[in-house]
Amino acid sequence: MSDKSNTPAAAQAAKDVEELERRSQTAARLFDVRRIIGGLFVVYGVIVTLAGVFASDEDLKKAQDININLWTGIGMLILGLAFLLWLRLSPTIPPPDTGQEKEER
Repeated sequence: MSDKSNTPAAAQAAKDVEELERRSQTAARLFDVRRIIGGLFVVYGVIVTLAGVFASDEDLKKAQDININLWTGIGMLILGLAFLLWLRLSPTIPPPDTGQEKEER
């Protein structure tokens, strides 16, 4: 009688474990470092590029007539987009499920 009452609990526990593993894999893909770095470079690149586009003549004189904000911002945008492209072309693959983990349960 006790075996029958433990079976649904064990099945529920197995379902819970599978759900947690699926969420863990989703979180690993969501918080991939390439996504974070690429996103930050794109955001900062837009800000610095806009600062370069709207630079005054006085600002350009200080930098010997080189619009450093514009060039740096464009470089940051390119780098950020490269990281995001890399993420898109080579997504994070979750580690394969080994039979050893299932045997331990």
